[in-house]
Amino acid sequence: MTAPRKPEEPAAMPAPTSQPPQVATVALVTEPSRFREFFQQPVVASFIAGGVAGAVSRTVVSPLERLKILFQVQSVGRNEYKMSVPKALAKMWRDEGWRGFMAGNGTNCIRIVPYSAVQFGAYNVYKRFFESEPGGPLGPYQRLVCGGLAGITSVTFTYPLDIVRTRLSIQSASFESLKRETSQKLPGMWGVLVSMYKNEGGFLALYRGIVPTVAGVAPYVGLNFMVYEMARTQFTQEGQKDPGAIGKLGAGAVSGAVAQTCTYPFDVLRRRFQVNTMSGMGYQYSGITDAVVRIVKTEGVRGLYKGIVPNLLKVAPSMASSWLSFEMTRDFVMGKNREKFL
Repeated sequence: MTAPRKPEEPAAMPAPTSQPPQVATVALVTEPSRFREFFQQPVVASFIAGGVAGAVSRTVVSPLERLKILFQVQSVGRNEYKMSVPKALAKMWRDEGWRGFMAGNGTNCIRIVPYSAVQFGAYNVYKRFFESEPGGPLGPYQRLVCGGLAGITSVTFTYPLDIVRTRLSIQSASFESLKRETSQKLPGMWGVLVSMYKNEGGFLALYRGIVPTVAGVAPYVGLNFMVYEMARTQFTQEGQKDPGAIGKLGAGAVSGAVAQTCTYPFDVLRRRFQVNTMSGMGYQYSGITDAVVRIVKTEGVRGLYKGIVPNLLKVAPSMASSWLSFEMTRDFVMGKNREKFL
């Protein structure tokens, strides 16, 4: 008798290989890693942190920023805002309320985010040309030059938004001559841009006043970076690499005050030229020399410093909050890869 055949055993299955999951895991790990590495680069991290710093600093001091502009654009015979800062702020509140305090701030933030981002990012690009080795420290004058170049770069990219912001800041103010000529419904940012382009000389109208602006921005930004780093070391406790939050606020306030005071007349000229073609302002300047001569002749040397009080009142919290938010955002973005690249 034939023995019954045993059922064939199923062929042994090959041992599962772990290669595909490993490949997938590597791919999943690599992409986020590259993503993080990109944002942790000093230039990219500075760009992001600079944008955040700009938005925070401008919103904090928006009422004083607008008041400074209203003081700056007043000429002889215009006394609507010829008063102390507290009284002027109270007048602004009575006339326009909270919206008056924030007038032009939306446009200002739209402008300042890319402006500040480009400024800090460009600074870290230019500093590479002055470093003795990658990540090496810079001297005070090297920081001054890098900051000046960064300021020129940022203002060139964002100047049309700056001139529109100035127009928006004053068009609703209680200047009697403007009230008579201004329609009930005021144009917004895009409306002002289009109107200037069509009625005031095309593309060049959007860059009116850029020469005194660049002349003032370059030394201002350069001094800001140079003085901040010098003040930063004074606020750093012995044995520490970085100052605390209070120290960063203090260093930012000092750097902003010094830079603004040294370059303020250029800021007045910039504002005057930005509204030079608006009817009802009481002046028409043919050039920078003409503007300086006429301002000094009719308003005295003090005319070149109109608005400096609210400007100094705002510059301390503005630059303090700017530098603190910049460093906090930069450190957060860079994480453990944070370097001392300022």
